[in-house]
Amino acid sequence: MTWDDLDARLADVPGTVSVHAGRLDAAPTWTRAEHTPHYAASTMKVAVLAALHRAAEAGTLDPDAPVPVHNDFPSTHPDRPRFSLTPHYDNDDVVWDRLDRTATPRWLAERMIVRSSNLATNILLGHVGFPAVAEVWALVGARHSVTGRGIEDAAARDAGITNLVTAADLAALFGALAVGATRPGPLAGPASCAAMLDVLRAQQFREDLPAGLPAGVPIAHKNGWVTGVRHGVGVVLPRDAPPYVLAVCATTDLTDADACLLLADISARVWAARHDLRPAP
Repeated sequence: MTWDDLDARLADVPGTVSVHAGRLDAAPTWTRAEHTPHYAASTMKVAVLAALHRAAEAGTLDPDAPVPVHNDFPSTHPDRPRFSLTPHYDNDDVVWDRLDRTATPRWLAERMIVRSSNLATNILLGHVGFPAVAEVWALVGARHSVTGRGIEDAAARDAGITNLVTAADLAALFGALAVGATRPGPLAGPASCAAMLDVLRAQQFREDLPAGLPAGVPIAHKNGWVTGVRHGVGVVLPRDAPPYVLAVCATTDLTDADACLLLADISARVWAARHDLRPAP
């Protein structure tokens, strides 16, 4: 199947499927609606992770100093009341087990990624701040991605304050992390970038992009999902070809199970072309 064939197939999916695929630090091989904004779901947590590491490098936050684990957050909508998260809407009981105790930002960041903890995310947003997350997007050259509110901030959501990503911006963020692990880059030093990639490689939800790869192939990735949305972005590390980045954002009428199969199929097709991921003419 050619890229044109795959593009035609995705055109028949009810909704919008955006893709960016290509090698690191190079023009992409194949894109489709890569600048179309989608609701971010949990993919925005990677920008929070980067903001945390930047704050640690700057010395404005100690990632190993315990902070309170709480469930009470200010809305980003001015003059609206504080809000709380719903435990059953989260994916990580382990963080909730720490409620009213303490945890380190480093540990919270790990849970935010590997189990996509919403509670950990909102706590960390309170420590790094939304401007720091916006700076992460700006540093990687994001054109449309914004992180405007915490998770379950209904007042902000109802006022149109939201979190958006594009496939191109997610690919730029992951590409910056991967390249930054080998040489100084715009986001953070090599040690911090390598540490972030290690956490992303440990991500436990693997039913979309990783499912399209052969067993054992390393991928540093993050996914996100809510009703009608399934996204996945990652850096794939083949042993027989250069690393590449793949970002897929799907806002569709598919069931989540079918959306996962779609992302896995795209991942499998990009994997099959891994030796030929040269910049498109």
